[in-house]
Amino acid sequence: MPRHDALPPTLQPLGLCRAAASAFLGISTTTFDQMVQDGRMPGPKRIGSRKVWDRRALEVAFSALPGDGDANPWDEP
Repeated sequence: MPRHDALPPTLQPLGLCRAAASAFLGISTTTFDQMVQDGRMPGPKRIGSRKVWDRRALEVAFSALPGDGDANPWDEP
């Protein structure tokens, strides 16, 4: 069965590839890579040779980002 047909439409996968992880957050893969590198987003898990991002960890990291007008700890000297 093809991967995209393996899950019911209402069930999101726990693991996301890089492109899906960035799309899940609504950002480009370049921005996603920068955020992973600087620690604002979690790094991937390894499954064999694949890198897979935990959707739940992405949600937690996204929720921790400052809102518009909030103090941004990444801007602190």
